[in-house]
Parts: sequence; C-alpha cells; structure tokens
Amino acid sequence: GGITVTTRRALLQQRNSDRCRLFSTSSSRLFSSAPNNNDDVVINSNNGELERLKKEEQRLSALLDSIRQQKLAVLRSRPLSIGIVGFGRFGQFIAKSFTKYGHVVGTSRTDYTDVASEMGVKFVPTLESFVLDENLDVIVLATSIVSFKDTVLEFVPLLEKKMQLSKGATSCPLIVDVASVKEHPRNILLELLPEECDILCTHPMFGPDSAKNGWRGQTFVYEKTRINKVILDPDFEEEQENQLDTCSEEHVEGVDRMERFLSIWEEEGCNMIPMPCSDHDSYSANSQFITHLMGRILGAQKLQSTPIDTTGFQSVLRLIETTNADSFDLFYGLYKYNRNSGYTIGRLRSALDDVVGALLQRDGVVG
Repeated sequence: GGITVTTRRALLQQRNSDRCRLFSTSSSRLFSSAPNNNDDVVINSNNGELERLKKEEQRLSALLDSIRQQKLAVLRSRPLSIGIVGFGRFGQFIAKSFTKYGHVVGTSRTDYTDVASEMGVKFVPTLESFVLDENLDVIVLATSIVSFKDTVLEFVPLLEKKMQLSKGATSCPLIVDVASVKEHPRNILLELLPEECDILCTHPMFGPDSAKNGWRGQTFVYEKTRINKVILDPDFEEEQENQLDTCSEEHVEGVDRMERFLSIWEEEGCNMIPMPCSDHDSYSANSQFITHLMGRILGAQKLQSTPIDTTGFQSVLRLIETTNADSFDLFYGLYKYNRNSGYTIGRLRSALDDVVGALLQRDGVVG
C-alpha cells in the first residue's frame, strides 16, 4: 500500500548521499587541471557524463515527488485530530496550517470562538471539556513558558480521569510542547504526565511575524522524547532498542502518530532538525536569547530614526522593533528557564568591559 510516512526521510538522505557521490565523482573528472599524459583519454571518458548525471538527477527528483504524493495520500487517508491548549496569537498561527491536514480544536482562558470559527477550528471554552469530551490524537501545549508548569498541573488530572473513563482503551494523546526553551518543558512533561503519554518536544524557530508569508524554509527543531513508555536518548540508541517493543501495536501506533504530526511541518516546507533538548538550549542562549537581550537593551535607550541613518542602524531599529514586539514573558522565560542564559549575560558584560577598556586605554585614560 505505498510508501509509509517514515520512509521519506531515509529516501531524502539517500538522494542527498547519491547527489554528493555523483557530484564528487564528476567534479574530479570535469574540473581536474593537473597535466596528464592521458588527457585525451580522460576527455573522451567524460563525453556524455554530464548528460547522464542530469538524467539521474531528474530521475531522483521524480522519485522524490512520487514519494511526496504517496505520503500526502497516507496523511489524508487518516487525518489527525489536533488540540491546542493556549489559543492566543501563536496558537492561532499554527492552527491555520493544521486545518489543512486534520480536525483542529482549541481552548484558552480567553473566548476565541469567533476567531476559531473563521479559520475552521472548533473552540472549547473550558480545559475540562477539551480533555474529557474531545477525542484527540495530539495535544499541543502552546502556553507561555512562564505559565507552562501551571498549565500542565491543571491538565494532568483531567487527562488521568479521561484514561480511567476509557477503561484501558488507547486514550492518551501525543503531547507536544512548542516552547522556546526545551529542557524545562521536557523535564516537566516527563515528571508529571502519565507514562502512557508519548512526548514530542519541539521548537518552531519562527512565529506570526517572521513567517507571515508561510513556513517554507523556516527551521523546526524537535526531539522525540518518549514513545510507548520508553524515554529516548540519542546517546544510548543501541541499549534502547532492547527496551522498545517495536512490534507491539502501541509502539507502531505511537511512532505513526508522531511521524504524521511531524509530517505536517515537513509538508509546509520547514527545515526539520532533530536535536536533543540540552543541545537546543545551549545553542539558543547564544542565538535567540542574546538577540532578544540586545534588542531589549537597545530598545531601553529609546533609539529613533534620524535623517542620516546608515543601513546598519536601520537593521538595529528593525531588531528593536521585532524583539520588543514579543511579550516580556517570552523574554523572561528565555532567561529564567534556560540554564545557559545567565552565562550569556556574564560574557556580554565581560565583552562590554573589554571593549570600553580598550577604548579608554587607547585614549590614555587607563594604563
């Protein structure tokens, strides 16, 4: 019945590998300039090589397109039912794309019934009704970092009640977080959720402003955290293979559900990056957090456009505008719940002292 959802990534990797191998082979033949007594033989052997490579590239491209069409058919044959807890600006942003691939239900403390209806989303006003009455495959926790733990604490008893009422039936949906830090929500979900719940930790590295024209080319980071009661760790793959009952119905369904959800982001054109949560936070402190930090610092100086702005200063003003458009809760969360952010602040202070010190030394103010 066609190629499964999980096959596509392997074929993508194979296609890239084939391209690299073919390019390496052709490059060594086509662009070698070293003198050789057998130059005529080499030139003759290259006749038709470029044409052959182009045909091979076309074949691989056609194969990938065929696989993509089969994958879409698989996704549409059994659409996911996706719930979103926290139907604010970001929750609405992702819901618009989710509606292309399945049934979407939202809930939030604020009543967004009219907004949800306009985009084809069902809105449920209470978390209790959302959990107990809706039959969801996936629940995305799209709350702020600051309120994440409180939301999970409120959510878990309802989820446990739902599982009890189901009397052993598959009742625990895949739980997904989309927070801008990763270790903090990962630890909370592992600590508080029932072990029957599969967990996927993700960070879409974009939002309503940066991806207002679509998700294509945007970065999506994810960690498959738990499947079928087994916490996954890329450093211990061999040991975990013995723990995973890959033939069980629960495992197969869990993997399929996770892959279907990830495929939504893939089909929207995201650059998919699997990464451990700890690595994400290490990178993020020196990229996303320092960007927001500099934007807030510069914004606090009340900088404004002048008649003689350079393009560099215009970029500074855009940085101030984009970073200060986000809530202070987001900025605080990037600091509070990423253990690497304090070190980033310390290094920034030290760097400022070094740069100012160099100026003063050059001016003869300090020895």
